[in-house]
Amino acid sequence: MRNKKALKNKRLKWIKELLIYVVIIVFCATLFPKYVIRRTQVDGNSMETTLQDKDDLIVEKVTYHFKDPDRFDIITFYPKGRNAKEYYIKRVIGLPGETIQIIGDTIYINGNVLKEYYGLEPMLSGGIAKEPIKLGKDEFFVLGDNRNESRDSRDGESVGVVKKKNIDGHAILRIYPFSRVGKITHEQQRVR
Repeated sequence: MRNKKALKNKRLKWIKELLIYVVIIVFCATLFPKYVIRRTQVDGNSMETTLQDKDDLIVEKVTYHFKDPDRFDIITFYPKGRNAKEYYIKRVIGLPGETIQIIGDTIYINGNVLKEYYGLEPMLSGGIAKEPIKLGKDEFFVLGDNRNESRDSRDGESVGVVKKKNIDGHAILRIYPFSRVGKITHEQQRVR
């Protein structure tokens, strides 16, 4: 009788441990990518030369719940709202409360020239930013690094200014191709 009870307790312990592992696996497979980090792949050349088509990245999704993106962060966001499946990856240029204007190929923030090193070539069009755009308290202005091949905040129809609630994450690490694996930092992105 004692052996049966010990065997039953052993089975219950094994079942409990199995359930704990199942819960952990389900969390890692479903909730972790949705709320913590996820892998994404660059689709297109709008972020060249910083990011190339088919680069695999790790995007962390926690930081922006506690703070706003910084200027020059590379973010993922849903231009049509979080219910849409399509998301973009671009660089933050304008921050909440700032006035953005693009005259020729020069970006102005609050009337001052923005010193930045990310544009692949001179912009051919300022789009909606030819006229000053005052960003709201939860709005960001984003551009692709390959400025003439990018659908970004200059295109008011398909993207426009990005609301914070539609920002999904911050690109922090390139994991493929192996020859370019590494952390994505502002300093590295400036080097050409």
